[in-house]
Amino acid sequence: MKVGLLLDGTIAAADRQLAFAPTLALLDAVSAEGSLRGAAARLDLSYRSAWGRFQILEDALGQPVIRKTKGHGTVLTPFGTAFHQALGAASRASGEIIAREERRLEATLTGLLGRAAGPLTFAVSHDSVLLDALREMGSIAVTIAGSMDALSHLKAGRADGAGFHFGAALPDPGSVFADILADPALLTRPVLLREQGLMLQPGNPFAVAAITDLATGGIRFVNRQFGAGTRIWFDRLCAEAGISGRDIRGYETEEFTHQAVAALIASGAADVGMGTRAVAERFGLDYLPLGEETYFLAVRTLVGDERLDAIASSIRRRAEATPGYA
Repeated sequence: MKVGLLLDGTIAAADRQLAFAPTLALLDAVSAEGSLRGAAARLDLSYRSAWGRFQILEDALGQPVIRKTKGHGTVLTPFGTAFHQALGAASRASGEIIAREERRLEATLTGLLGRAAGPLTFAVSHDSVLLDALREMGSIAVTIAGSMDALSHLKAGRADGAGFHFGAALPDPGSVFADILADPALLTRPVLLREQGLMLQPGNPFAVAAITDLATGGIRFVNRQFGAGTRIWFDRLCAEAGISGRDIRGYETEEFTHQAVAALIASGAADVGMGTRAVAERFGLDYLPLGEETYFLAVRTLVGDERLDAIASSIRRRAEATPGYA
């Protein structure tokens, strides 16, 4: 077989024309579209160009990667499927290795070049107090994401900092949260202790008093997106209560912020969702507290302790004047 992985991330064939990432994108497109023409359109390629790339790939591998069937489009062969999966796994692993080495390099450069003084980029799980504080600073560009997505941005080098939270005293060993807290290439601070609970229609017309009540009476629930810290906590509470998402009407309905959940409830399109007391009060909703959680900021070492402490202090000052925070 005329193929091998090079350190520069390319696939070595006779003329080494196949780049690692474009090959994975091509396989992804065929797998998703089910046709070579659809894959070509998805990647903004001509049909001839897409077909030519597969010919080069198959020549390099010595095996058919795709199979065209009249009337049924184009699919990956069993070999092509296995190669696609292996290439995807290799791409993810190499990305994690590169991000880890970048963090180590930044830690080394910190002592040589000093602390980062310019604008920062943060990916953060939604919290109105934290967002207001960051925006006031004016030197931080903010992207809103779920806790897991925010940490993915940080680990992949797409952000200087990440905001995340989890509804437990300590993260599960081996979890992403535990790994972040233990990562010596990152600086991490607890910045908020906030209350979360069920935001309810004014007057609580369904008399919701516990998580288990959501599985009865046709109550319309609105959820957070997969990977959000609030969603992770809610799923854990459901498991502890002995119910599952299948038992809850509207469990599959997802919104990306506490405000969006509250707005649906306030409009009458839903009856209950999970969020913070501050947001519930802002929308005039009833509120059933479920517990407290810690909100963390993690930043690359190059940001520096002094700057991180200043950011954390600004957030805490705003939290002191907001209901539901400590």
